[in-house]
Amino acid sequence: MLPHAVTAERRIKSSVAFARAGQLIPGGVNSPARAFGGVGGEPIFFASATGAHLTDIDDNIYLDYIGSWGPMILGHRHPRVVAAIQSALMHGTSYGAPTEGESHLAQLIIDAMPSIEKVRMVSSGTEAAMSAVRLARGFTGRDKIVKFAGNYHGHADSLLVAAGSSAATLGVANSPGVTAGTARDTIVLEYNEPESLEALFQSAGDTLAAVVMEPVVGNMGLVVPSKDFLAAARRLTHLHGALLVFDEVMTGFRLSYGGAQQILGITPDLTTLGKIVGGGLPLGAYGGRRDIMNHVLPAGKVFQAGTLSGNPLAVASGTATLELLRDAPPYELLERHGARLEEGFGIAAHKAALPVWIARQGSMMTMFFQPGPDVLPVRGWKTASLSDTARYARFFWGMIDRGHYMPCSQYEALFFSQAHTDADIEATIQAATEVLALLT
Repeated sequence: MLPHAVTAERRIKSSVAFARAGQLIPGGVNSPARAFGGVGGEPIFFASATGAHLTDIDDNIYLDYIGSWGPMILGHRHPRVVAAIQSALMHGTSYGAPTEGESHLAQLIIDAMPSIEKVRMVSSGTEAAMSAVRLARGFTGRDKIVKFAGNYHGHADSLLVAAGSSAATLGVANSPGVTAGTARDTIVLEYNEPESLEALFQSAGDTLAAVVMEPVVGNMGLVVPSKDFLAAARRLTHLHGALLVFDEVMTGFRLSYGGAQQILGITPDLTTLGKIVGGGLPLGAYGGRRDIMNHVLPAGKVFQAGTLSGNPLAVASGTATLELLRDAPPYELLERHGARLEEGFGIAAHKAALPVWIARQGSMMTMFFQPGPDVLPVRGWKTASLSDTARYARFFWGMIDRGHYMPCSQYEALFFSQAHTDADIEATIQAATEVLALLT
């Protein structure tokens, strides 16, 4: 099934639906990433999804390159995942009590990631990151944490500082309602700058509870870490008694079955998970060393709770997804598709004489539209923020018009799934070639 032309005239029902939603929901959406603020225009409303395709309420079909922002690595509605959810549903939707399924999923996570000896399930990646930070503070007895500009760890107050594509200003919260006191406990550094991290630990190492980071960034576009940067983060936290926290909400089970930490060869103290771990249903998790995790209530005194944590439907979906990824790993296929997509986009941009920087890791990729002939390697927010977002918006809508649903922001990574075929990848390259030729 290849995409077809999808012009604005063929999205009338979406326009009507958005107008109605705006009267009922702030901004008409339940998450800002869906609002198309980075590309202009109105968001598209969807009715269904199968495999690598989305169908909107106007019956237009798109090749999907966001995959619900990462969870759908197997494609939409994989039969075994659907069957697992249906089976769980027949027994009940929520108990507020333990189930054996939770332990089974926990064992899968622990087996996949040796850095995790115990794991606690929550309902979202935001909740996982918030809980991990509280645990790091409780375990170390320290208040301050370090994060990196352009890294997004959910919307908990202490982490909503220089987050994602927001202004990377040291210690300034990016949202009203986040207190100055909370922001002061969060120190923001530039990603991929080990010298800054070294200087901070030399001056204030005994006050730092944790360094929290995306080991491969997906929230300022795809940014790959340097070996020196990762090594510095691991060495300095260990030396000064702080914890290294990897936010693998995006990368966990996507870049490899063991996550980014497996392919990068770095062992964190704590890991946060989301997206794929729930197979597309709301589920997150955080885990790590046994001695640290034993500080979580009721084993210890660090409080964290949730009525729907370990929800049986989400656990069934996540379990089926992880078992499929373990038993029939798609990672070689995803790497092959990613390499071809990267090559095709690069050739198309070169033919169009457009300055771009393409970053990719496995089945995550971003094409940064840089502003001039001297394209800089995108290593952190300072270089990512130089991108030509207006040109990216034109690229986005050109791809939409050709039936390809790309991330609605220059500062979001695209994702693809094992359901994408060679023909899908080639169709996307052809569409990108046409669109890029129009952007000069």
